[in-house]
Order: sequence, then structure tokens, then C-alpha cells
Amino acid sequence: MHGLTILIPVFNDWESLGTMLEALDEALDRDVQAAEILVVDDGSTVPLQSELSERHFSRISRVEVLHLRRNLGHQRAIAIGLAFIHGERPCEAVAVMDADGQDRPSDVPALVRKFQEEAGRKIVFAARARRSESIFFKACYHGYRALHKLLTGVSVRVGNFSILPFWALGSLVAVSELWNHYSAAVFKSKLPFTTIPTHRAARIAGDPRMNFFTLVLHGMSALSVFGDVIGVRLLVAASALLVAVVGGFGVAFIEQLRSGDRGPGLAMFVLGVLLVLTFQLAAVGVMLIFGVLGGRANLTFLPIRDYRHFVRDVSKTFESTRVN
Repeated sequence: MHGLTILIPVFNDWESLGTMLEALDEALDRDVQAAEILVVDDGSTVPLQSELSERHFSRISRVEVLHLRRNLGHQRAIAIGLAFIHGERPCEAVAVMDADGQDRPSDVPALVRKFQEEAGRKIVFAARARRSESIFFKACYHGYRALHKLLTGVSVRVGNFSILPFWALGSLVAVSELWNHYSAAVFKSKLPFTTIPTHRAARIAGDPRMNFFTLVLHGMSALSVFGDVIGVRLLVAASALLVAVVGGFGVAFIEQLRSGDRGPGLAMFVLGVLLVLTFQLAAVGVMLIFGVLGGRANLTFLPIRDYRHFVRDVSKTFESTRVN
């Protein structure tokens, strides 16, 4: 493949990045004749010194670092990087992966081959067949997946690790939800995609950055993309529950008349609590729906238009005069 750019967001993880790029250079095969790397420096507090400039590659033809003015977070760094590539580094396809080695460099050729099998018509995601985190993290992740499926109807088995054609990038950078979550924005935009099974590896260096709190934040960012869908589902669920509660009130009232009990009874108390909860659920659903619909008229961030505000500069750390 000619014209592959690999986008890698980084926050202080320069040691892992250098090792990962060496492994990536070795993993790229004849299906990838040359690849360019765009590292998005997400406002790192540890300066980049010689971790990249002293390395030499054969399959990687160029390494650039896009320095952001401030730390934006993983997903927004990806959004800025994708918009920058679309606007200033056109190519045939873009791969997105992490710098810590958990996205295995050896899986990149498999993504490329699947991309070529689909003739560049689909985005290809790496689906996690096996993860390497702790049991607690896995339990939280599976709970999040179940909640995501329940609230949105979309099953989640993918992360950022993927490859997308340039034509799809042109559509994606006009999706405002990309600012919150990359893969969720792909699903919301209804761009065609497919998956291949992969295993998530352990970090190359340092401790995992994802913990319970960052997992919750990451999950909420993904769910926020589907705010309108979640609102409608909550409203439908509240309506169905309201019908059931009103019916329960009727049955309980008839039974109370038959028994001659003049007190409210336990059943009436429980149904009253359910009625209050039902109205609260319906109110949340309505607020979500109108909040999202109202926000559509006031786009706060559009990647294709606004990414330049966050770019400080671009530095080149490696460029090959010949690619084997």
C-alpha cells in the first residue's frame, strides 16, 4: 500500500513510543511499501528529546510530531490529528493506534490486508478477542459494554485501533461528535465498517493509564455521542413502565375494595414510588432528546473547521531518503 499514515496520540509516553515504532517498522511487510507516522503530542509535560531523532527506520518513511497547545485528552487528540491529516497531509488511508504497545504493531499488516480486501470501501476496526487488564478492569469493561448495548443498541468490541480510507476521513471530520469519541462518531455517522479479531497486549513501559475513573469518563464520552438515541429509549421505557404502574394501581385498588382494607397498603406504596421514578425517568429522557436536538443548531466544535486553534507547531524527527 502506498500512502498510509499512522496516527498515534501521545502524552508523556515517549519511551514506549520509540520502542513501539521500532516494532512497527519491523512488522510492516510488503503490503505496506511505506508508512508515514504522525504523532500527536497531547500537551506533554515531559519534553521530547532524542527518543525519535536518533532512531532509523526502513519501512517508515517519515515521522512528524504535531504539538498541541494544551492537553485535550486521548479522544480529542485523535480528532485534531485526523482533521490535520485531512487538511494538510492527504493520503490513501489513515491508521489510528496507541503508543503504549497495547495495540500490537504486528496487527497493522492484518488491518491493511483486510482494508485491501474491502477495496478501501470500509473502515476496519480491531475487535478485542482477548484483553490483558486486571479482572476488576475486565468486569467494569464488560459492565460498560452491557450498559452501552442497553442504552444505544450498539454493541461495543472495538477501541481506537483501526484503519480508515481517506474518503471516509473526509466525512468523519465533518462530524462534531468526533470531538468526544472517535469510534462512537464512526458508528453514529453510519460510515461502513468491519472488524478483525485481535488481542490486546500489555504496556511496553510504565503503569496503565486507564483506571476506573478514566474508564467511566471514557464510557460517558462514548454514550454522549448517542444522547438522542438514549433519550428516546429512556422515554419509551418510561412510557411502558407508566402504563404498567397505572395498571398496577388499578389492580391494587380493586383488591383493596374487595378486602375492605381502608389503608393505602404496601402495594399502593410501592406503586407510588414506582410512579415517581417513572416520571423522573421520562423527564431525563425528554431533557436528553431536546438537549441534543437543540445542540444541533449550535455546533460548538467542528474538526474540519476548528482544529487549527489547538495546533502549536509541527516538527519532523525522521525522514528517509529511501524506503526498502
